[in-house]
Amino acid sequence: MKVDVLLGLQWGDEGKGKIVDVLTPQYEVVARFQGGPNAGHTLEFEGKKYVLRSVPSGIFQGDKINIIGNGVVLDPALFRGEIESLEASGHDLKRRLLISKKAHLILPTHRLLDACYEAAKGESKIGTTGKGIGPTYTDKIGRNGLRVGDLLHNFDEKYEIAKKKHLRILNQYNFDISALDEIEEDWFSGVEKLREFTFIDSEHYINNAITANKKILAEGAQGTMLDIDFGSYPFVTSSNTVTAGACTGLGIAPREIGEVYGIFKAYCTRVGSGPFPTELFDETGDKLRKFGFEFGSVTGRPRRCGWIDLVALRYAIMVDGVTQLIMMKSDVLDTFDTIKVCVAYEINGEQTIDFPYDIDNNVKPVYVSMKGWQADMTRMRKEEEFPQEFNEYVAFLERELNVPISIVSIGPDREQTIIRK
Repeated sequence: MKVDVLLGLQWGDEGKGKIVDVLTPQYEVVARFQGGPNAGHTLEFEGKKYVLRSVPSGIFQGDKINIIGNGVVLDPALFRGEIESLEASGHDLKRRLLISKKAHLILPTHRLLDACYEAAKGESKIGTTGKGIGPTYTDKIGRNGLRVGDLLHNFDEKYEIAKKKHLRILNQYNFDISALDEIEEDWFSGVEKLREFTFIDSEHYINNAITANKKILAEGAQGTMLDIDFGSYPFVTSSNTVTAGACTGLGIAPREIGEVYGIFKAYCTRVGSGPFPTELFDETGDKLRKFGFEFGSVTGRPRRCGWIDLVALRYAIMVDGVTQLIMMKSDVLDTFDTIKVCVAYEINGEQTIDFPYDIDNNVKPVYVSMKGWQADMTRMRKEEEFPQEFNEYVAFLERELNVPISIVSIGPDREQTIIRK
């Protein structure tokens, strides 16, 4: 049985958590393969709203096994808060959540380093969430990181070595470390909570599940355009958010990849700094933000909003090998008379449909205008109820992207999801 992959195709916040939750009944294992607690997956069902940071989004559906894979970076303090919140709402996770020994730990000093480095960049700052993600991945690549499995062997000694190294760097920047004691207290309390869970050699577990013909869904965080290699560098995250990241983040061979579900919004958003060719700075952008409730589920930061960008989407589909598309937040466009679609870029007077090396201020989006559907999509329960204008919008996207849109989301609740024929 192949491993199916679900990931975002834009700059994150596409609604991956909801779709993982919707698809989970079809799977026996859900495994998160990269990212950290800077990525919040929001789920709504039965009148309740949940925000997951590190726990895979399949945790709410039945007795399915959920795995935090080796490609994830984990903050014990935030993990504890997330777990305790879920336990308080009646969800027993200890039997169903497994954690890779090879997942790297976000240390208290990583959070200080994150703030320090961002402050040092001044006007060139990336727009990091300050959760310590970047410094943790830096230590991982520099072969200085601590992993979940280290909690089982001489951890205190390893921790002190890493801490001293980080403090030397912080001292060089004259950075204020007065908050460290308080952060450490919370962090070590999180470590004790983390120890209550089962640590596994996740690559063996997942490959044994593949051999046993179990259905597995790999869940990504952030979005393709934030990939460390293929995103809008340097305004990207610190991990590989593309399909290939599922192989390295879970320890599975490329031949084991099956369906690739690519998720995108019917428009486009971005959080933090970085280029955004279709960004709107007018009332239309404000309207998208208001109707789409476009504020970060973890940070609360307002998201930048704009029209859908098919140049970037085609690129994401190519590097991810997407086989099925899932369109989110279609209902946000319900009241727009005209909807614009970016089909090409104009760069130095020439048009291109290829995503360029740099999408700085020289990029001008080329738009096609389409008639809005002026209908309440949230009330619709089957594809046959879609208005003609909406069907034309979907058909246009499918022709341009050359991949079928198999699922349409028309609201935040898991019930507001329509599977297309």
